[in-house]
Amino acid sequence: MTRTRIKICGLTRAQDVAAAAAAGADALGFVFYANSPRWVSVTNAATLVAAVPPFISTVGLFVNASEQEVLEVLAQVPLSLLQFHGDETPEQCAAIAAAVKRPFLRAARIGTATTPADLLKYESDYRSASPLFAGLLLDTLVEQYGGSGKVFDWSLIPEELAPRVVLSGGLSVQNATDAVRRVRPHAVDISSGVEAAKGIKDAAKINAFISAVRLADQA
Repeated sequence: MTRTRIKICGLTRAQDVAAAAAAGADALGFVFYANSPRWVSVTNAATLVAAVPPFISTVGLFVNASEQEVLEVLAQVPLSLLQFHGDETPEQCAAIAAAVKRPFLRAARIGTATTPADLLKYESDYRSASPLFAGLLLDTLVEQYGGSGKVFDWSLIPEELAPRVVLSGGLSVQNATDAVRRVRPHAVDISSGVEAAKGIKDAAKINAFISAVRLADQA
């Protein structure tokens, strides 16, 4: 059976971290972008990450942050992985990742003009720039940065790229099984789709989402 990895992002509360871990999430995401409703302070993030059980990855989401800003977060929060979600170039991502000695994901924001060839080149550019590049996270292009809650056209994902990507953008309990069956990504990432309110997760929705992904894995 294929096992799709699952990331629950935008965590701000200890009870939500515990619920995601208990439900079987592989990775937990923390947003260090002050304009996001899911922003978490460095002090709060340090407390939350300290409670994460072994073998669950912790991911920090950054938007156009400087190297110094990322260093200051890492000095207090022992994140496993960085996620760059702004306008960072391959060179900027490579420099920050090297400075803090962490692998990184790069978010590709997909709009109506995006082509499959664009995604393959995007991945190639970042992979060439740094040995710490871990892969692309595919999200929907919207005006703001961060979680959009909107789905993009999954048919734009090249078949050869799909097994290496993290699929995001508008995922929910309702469409998770279909998304995984159609795309067969390495991982899925959800935030707003498992919330009771912005930044407040719903444990029942987290469990239902993970069950929906596992249903697709069994097919």
